Amino acid sequence: MQWTLEQLKAFVEAADSGSFSAAARKLGKAQSRVSTAIANLEIDLGFELFDRTAKRPVLTEEGKEMLIDAKAILQQCQRMNARAMAVTEGDPVAFTVAMDEAVPMQTFETLFESLAETFPDLKLTILNGSQDDIATWVKDERADIGFIFRVKPMKETLDWYDVTTINQVLIAAKDHPLAQIPHPREDDLVNYRQLAIVDSLGISRELPISPRYWYVDSYFYISNMVMRGVGWAFVPQHIAQMEWVEGSLKVLSTSELSSPPLLTLSAIKRKARGWDKVMQWIDSKLNTLFPEP
Repeated sequence: MQWTLEQLKAFVEAADSGSFSAAARKLGKAQSRVSTAIANLEIDLGFELFDRTAKRPVLTEEGKEMLIDAKAILQQCQRMNARAMAVTEGDPVAFTVAMDEAVPMQTFETLFESLAETFPDLKLTILNGSQDDIATWVKDERADIGFIFRVKPMKETLDWYDVTTINQVLIAAKDHPLAQIPHPREDDLVNYRQLAIVDSLGISRELPISPRYWYVDSYFYISNMVMRGVGWAFVPQHIAQMEWVEGSLKVLSTSELSSPPLLTLSAIKRKARGWDKVMQWIDSKLNTLFPEP
């Protein structure tokens, strides 16, 4: 078979517009050229695509089936052209974001939704990991940008900037003894087990208040254990407000405590990596989604 894209375009346009003459006007071609293209396509395929016995051409059953395939082929060609143009203009064809699992996911989902609309042909990969995982992925060019809760200096080959600060709240199970105290003090907290965050290498983001503490590398797992009454914890405010913990946890007053430590969300990239259109767009979008740190 020797069918061409020009023949497929003529076929699809004729089917969508309902006539060869309308298709010719839409394509900016002579009607005879459109009719010939469709006739040659039918010869190549070995069957008729249109029933021409009526005043207007009507798709045959075979034509209806082929129309689906023809549209899919033309759409794939459009995507290929868009990617080729992006490469020619220096735009990335693929982009990888690495981030801590505890980032404000609703905000990042908004970011990714807008990214999909702005760069429809971009191949995006999203990775989750610890600070060291993410820093290594960015350094080794497995990720283009990373989002971490920074707790120690970055590698010399990396640039970083703070995106925002995130409040933490004090949580306990609703039936935990601390939940019965209107304004817990540190003297109250030290009597019960604290669940404190630590990264996958065992590096803590905060010093425990209670001498009875467990280190856990996931805020989500910490929240699960708090719901079971294992202990109390400080977690990012947005995690305590998620639907899956609502009704099982109680956010406690911190009026009698030193302010819970703020978390600093930072973006990191390789120093040698330039600011292409996607990177610039993400940076600009983050400024609208997050308040200044």
